Amino acid sequence: MPGTGAAPTTPARVVVGVSGSLGSLTALRRAADEARRREAELWPVLAWEPPGGDLVSRHGPGTNVMVETWQNLAREKMLTALADVFGKAGPGVAMRALVARGTPGPALVEIADRDSDVLVVGAGRRSLWHRACSRSVSRYCLTHATCPVFAVPPSPLEAELAAAHRRNVLGLGLDTGCLDQEVFRVTQGRSDS
Repeated sequence: MPGTGAAPTTPARVVVGVSGSLGSLTALRRAADEARRREAELWPVLAWEPPGGDLVSRHGPGTNVMVETWQNLAREKMLTALADVFGKAGPGVAMRALVARGTPGPALVEIADRDSDVLVVGAGRRSLWHRACSRSVSRYCLTHATCPVFAVPPSPLEAELAAAHRRNVLGLGLDTGCLDQEVFRVTQGRSDS
């Protein structure tokens, strides 16, 4: 008799925000680990908006033609992020990558709408300047999501790269003194053996 069987269950999902930044790549790797642990599907989501936002794009000439180009760029960014993190081996779990048009925070919260979902986001930069001057996707998700949210802290490498970038922008040289000491220790160790 039809309808007497158990209702089909929907697989658990681990939804993760992807932007291509180092923080989002760290979050993507952690989300894949979580999906494997939970035996869930991995749903990487890259949310994009037209340059200047949707309001500007509605009134700009020729923006309808550009929408397809912007969407293709977002797809390429997603594919690059997936390749950077997983290579040819893939994530090791079922995956459904999505490219969604919209603001990242609301788009992620809308997609991760099941109680059984887990939403993974990069925690972003922790400086006061960035907190004061930029919208935080992770903060939005933590306050608006109806499912558990994991905020993955930035990789220590990300902080070191940001510091090196600041030094380059300011025209300051790199402190190579610690490198000279390491090279000396390594060469000293070789000559002792």
